[in-house]
Amino acid sequence: MRVLVLGGTGFIGRHVAAALAARGHTVGIGTRHPRRARQRLPADLRNCELHEAHFERLTERASWHPLLAGYDAVVNAVGILRERGAETYDAVHHLAPGALAAACTFGGRRLVHISALGLHDGARSRFITSKLAGERAIAASGARYSLVRPSLLDGESGYGTRWLHWFARWPVHFVPTEARGRIAVMAVTDLGEAIAALCERESEENEIELGGSAAPTMGEYLAALRGGKAAWRVSVAPWLARLVSHVCDFTHFSPFSFGHLELLRRDNVPCPDALPRLLGREPLAILGRCEVVDLAPVALRRPAL
Repeated sequence: MRVLVLGGTGFIGRHVAAALAARGHTVGIGTRHPRRARQRLPADLRNCELHEAHFERLTERASWHPLLAGYDAVVNAVGILRERGAETYDAVHHLAPGALAAACTFGGRRLVHISALGLHDGARSRFITSKLAGERAIAASGARYSLVRPSLLDGESGYGTRWLHWFARWPVHFVPTEARGRIAVMAVTDLGEAIAALCERESEENEIELGGSAAPTMGEYLAALRGGKAAWRVSVAPWLARLVSHVCDFTHFSPFSFGHLELLRRDNVPCPDALPRLLGREPLAILGRCEVVDLAPVALRRPAL
C-alpha cells in the first residue's frame, strides 16, 4: 500500500511514517520544507518521496489532486499550536482538511485524520473550534475517513513533552485551579503503530479515541514525572492562568496556550479506548506511579458529528 503522511516530519507524523514503513508499506511524506526535511527524518525514512505541502495554500479541492496522485491512503498529522501569518487555525485545521477529504472522494482514497480528544461546542478557544470544524467538514465530505482522537502524547523529541519533563523537575509546580480534568497519557510510538494498523483495516471506523491506561490530572502527571520526589504544588487562580495562557500565545512562548487550558478543564480520556484493540496488546506504561482509574465513568461523552 502507498500511503502519504502529511506532516510526516513532525512529532506524530515521523512515528506514523516509521510504523508504516516497518510494516512494508511505501510511504510518501508531505512537508513544508522538503529540502531540509531529510535531515529531520530518521535514517530508515530518508528514502521516502517528499512532497511540498503548505496547508494555507491547499484550501480548495482541486489543489490536492497533484499531491494525492499515486497514493492509496492519506494520513493527516498536520496541526499548528499558534497562528503565524497565513497559517491560520481556520485554514490549517478546517478548510484544508475539508478540501483534502473532498479530494479523497475521487479515486476512493482512505483518509485518516489525526485530531484531538476533548473538542467541544462552546469552547472559547479558536484552536479548539477550528479543529472541531475540520472534523465536521471531513464527516460531511463523503470521503472514506477515520477521525483519530488521541489524548496527551509522551515521547522523545516532542515539543510539549520536553517542556513538561523540564517543568516537572522544578521544586515548585504551578498548576491552574481549573486543570481538574484527567488525561490518558499515551506513548507517541503506540499512536504511530495504531494508525498504521488502522490504515491496513478494510473495515472503516469513523471515530476512534485513543489513550493510555493511566488517567492522572495534570498535577498528578507532573508529580509522577518527578519519580516520586516531592514538589510543592501551587494552585494558580483561573484569571491568572488565563492571563498567562494569552501571554504565551501572544509571545509564542512554551506549549502552554489558551486552547490547552480549555482542554485541561475537562476530562481528556477515550470512551471507549480503541488503542489495545488496534495494537493487539496493552499500551506502553508511561507513568507507573500514576493512579489508574476506570476511564469510562470520567470520559467526556461527545455528541455525534
